[in-house]
Amino acid sequence: MRIALIAFIALLALAAFPANAQRATPVTVAANPSTAITAPQRTAAIAEIVRHIGERYVFPDRVPAITSRLKEGLASGRYNQDNPTTFANLVTEDLRAASNDRHMYLNYAPAEYAATLAAKGDKPDNSALDAMWNRQALRANHGLEEMRILPGNVRYLRITDFQWIEDQTGAAYDAAMQFLRGGDAVIIDLRGNGGGSHAAVRYLLSHFMDGDQLDITFLEAGKPPIQSRTLEYLPGGRLKGKPLYVLIDHHVGSGAEAFAYDVQQFHLGTLIGATTAGAANNNEFSPVAPGFMLSCSFGRPEHPVSHTNWEAVGVAPDVPVDPARALDVAHALALKTLTARTNADPADQADWTWARAAAESRVHPPQIPQRKLRALAGAYGSQRVVWSEGALHLIRHGQPVRLLPLSEDGLFTVDGLDDQFRVRLTGGAMETQWNDEPSPTRFPRSNG
Repeated sequence: MRIALIAFIALLALAAFPANAQRATPVTVAANPSTAITAPQRTAAIAEIVRHIGERYVFPDRVPAITSRLKEGLASGRYNQDNPTTFANLVTEDLRAASNDRHMYLNYAPAEYAATLAAKGDKPDNSALDAMWNRQALRANHGLEEMRILPGNVRYLRITDFQWIEDQTGAAYDAAMQFLRGGDAVIIDLRGNGGGSHAAVRYLLSHFMDGDQLDITFLEAGKPPIQSRTLEYLPGGRLKGKPLYVLIDHHVGSGAEAFAYDVQQFHLGTLIGATTAGAANNNEFSPVAPGFMLSCSFGRPEHPVSHTNWEAVGVAPDVPVDPARALDVAHALALKTLTARTNADPADQADWTWARAAAESRVHPPQIPQRKLRALAGAYGSQRVVWSEGALHLIRHGQPVRLLPLSEDGLFTVDGLDDQFRVRLTGGAMETQWNDEPSPTRFPRSNG
């Protein structure tokens, strides 16, 4: 129920801003074994779905095909399923096939269904619903799941959901932005993020742009356009001027795509990974008896730069790579950008240079022939390097520690020392260096 809850509450919480990006990914909720839906309930559910789509779907010209597909599925017996989750999955398949719209789906979500019926008005005072949302957001740190410092002082933030609790989530973002501000470059990881609240997306985006800039315009038939603009006031100030890298994959959808699209269109940073899901439309959630939630697109966004959006095509990366490798690639690119600076503090430059070697070795693992490695074994002054178990080992304190290649020209890191100590073997000498030392110590090769 987690994903449906996030998207549903995000819609309610932002009722004052009616056009907002939502989650594009349906969630599968395991049905209670004793729960079953009857044929009359299935018929009534399809009728309600058809009615709602006819009244609200953003593209009226697609409505006949969608309703025809649903009615055909009911008449053919395709939906003759007692399990409500199975029924919802089949309906979702047909909704998406007929509309080519990833925001069109049906969830079996009895808790959200009940909470929706109990809600009153556009922004309901519903303590049960609020408690569910608050608990989820607080336990997930409002979707800001992970923050860490990568070597070279590259700051990393993973956002798994764009959640928003009024008067609470902003503080969590302020803390995250303060953390990122201390870095020399920034990586924001959106991989697997299906979307969420536009308020959260706008709050994040505002840190990378000037205030009161047009971000997106939301269009809905029969209503005046609604503009979303970057915030003029941010408690922690802007976060501009640092290299920015955003990681994306095929599962990035809706609101998460909106941020990636903004980064690309406004030239705020570099997108790395794979093309996103392609779910741009704005959706709303409506209850369908006896326990379903229907996601239906009711509007569409228009970007001020492209004058279109990412619906059905997704957001293509600037650097296409296997998403599983995107973080390593982003880290290496960030360090490459930083080391290219000519006016940097020498200590920072040394830190970036050190970190870059390891980062690039993960992107392009060195391929060194075994015979070449074996030839490097020997005595170097008081130090010894031995060949054992298919790898070179440095004898430290009487014990062998494995040398891990960082480059094809003989640079190694030492296993177990967290890349704080390195060895370079040139054939005629060995150089050792700790990361806080200004220069290496050289040991000529001996015959012993």
